[in-house]
Amino acid sequence: MPRFLSGHKRLVVSLAVVFLAATGIALAVFKPWLLFIDQTVNDRIPAFSAATTPATPQAPSGEAMGADGAGGATDAPAPQGPVQVASGSFISHEHSTTGTARILRNPDGSHQLVLENLATSNGPDVRVWLSAGPVIEGMDGWFTAGDYEHLDVGPIKGNLGNQVYDLPAGTDPSAWTSVVLWCDDFNVSFGAAKLSAA
Repeated sequence: MPRFLSGHKRLVVSLAVVFLAATGIALAVFKPWLLFIDQTVNDRIPAFSAATTPATPQAPSGEAMGADGAGGATDAPAPQGPVQVASGSFISHEHSTTGTARILRNPDGSHQLVLENLATSNGPDVRVWLSAGPVIEGMDGWFTAGDYEHLDVGPIKGNLGNQVYDLPAGTDPSAWTSVVLWCDDFNVSFGAAKLSAA
């Protein structure tokens, strides 16, 4: 009987050690406490204008038309600052998510992604993606982006506030239909925004 108890105790201790080790590894990998910690970011959002094609001005009544038939009108000056080329509002997927995503084109041709008034959950290894996938509401949309081509913009700066990300040189905004907050550890979308041309 004492031998049985000794063996039984060794088994219990071994199982306890394995359980504690597995728990420690799971905590280190998944970091569940992040869901209860907010990280606010307050990047300065550049003043931007909408990407519109100005209408051709008409000559006032009685004014002589110019030689080119344009009534002396000149083309509208190009915007001096960033221009919004696409935007969309976030919907919730695995976590409640709100805010606005915008893609801005700078005068030098570079692009920036702006997340404005973002509110989502913090989490382990959440990435900001530009995705070629559609935005689908409900649980069906949680995993959609993983099946489509994407551009990994970088790790999310925080789960609250305003954030600005520089996009890689040569990024074509028209190639991407959505912005996705993708959790790499769980392969799931926290939230996504369908992009529409401005």
